[in-house]
Amino acid sequence: MKNKVLFDLNTLGNLEKAKFLERPNRFKAIIEKEGKTYTCHVADPGRLKEIFIPNREILVIKNKPELKTDYKLIAINVENEWVLLNTSLHSKIAKKAIQEGVLGFKPGSIKMEVPFGKSRIDFLIDNEIFVELKGTNLKINDCCLFPDAPTKRGAKHMRELAEAIKQGYKAIVLFMAVRDCKCFKPNEKLDEEFASAFYEALDKGVEFKGFKIKLNLKEFTVELGEELKMC
Repeated sequence: MKNKVLFDLNTLGNLEKAKFLERPNRFKAIIEKEGKTYTCHVADPGRLKEIFIPNREILVIKNKPELKTDYKLIAINVENEWVLLNTSLHSKIAKKAIQEGVLGFKPGSIKMEVPFGKSRIDFLIDNEIFVELKGTNLKINDCCLFPDAPTKRGAKHMRELAEAIKQGYKAIVLFMAVRDCKCFKPNEKLDEEFASAFYEALDKGVEFKGFKIKLNLKEFTVELGEELKMC
């Protein structure tokens, strides 16, 4: 299962390399390409302080002229590791990973963005298993952490999964690591509410599953990496 292609970045358009300069707000970066500066859309709203270091090499795609920014950010080179930073691709990548068996089996059906309670859960598998996806890009001491910014929404999703268990469904929280780390744990120091909701949900029967992805810059593809386990 490892090294399976989960997404072909070439389908997004012509991929080009540039240099990150600064991030004036959450959704916008200033980049340099061939000696000129441009604006670049950032899809990931996280803090990313340890990732967005000036002069790091980035992978971008040129936007259509009618859009507000010149380019769209796809990935960044962090200490010789290319890290996917476009969260709009997460659900597509995870769906393919689920089809490849990262949940421990290959499902018959996958529904996306399914209403439950006051939320939309990312996936409903075989009409009986709710799966909520979370991407983790924060890496400290070889450990992947979530979140990298406080998230009321994340804690709410964990409570919804616990409620799904109560109503007779199965439920899984699925973490996708875009960094190469040894294991995962909730970022208790930054977001105590999420960490508490996470552990409470596990106590009520919600399962933890995780996998890592890696970028193949020769082919411009996203590949399935190793299983991500809890620390």
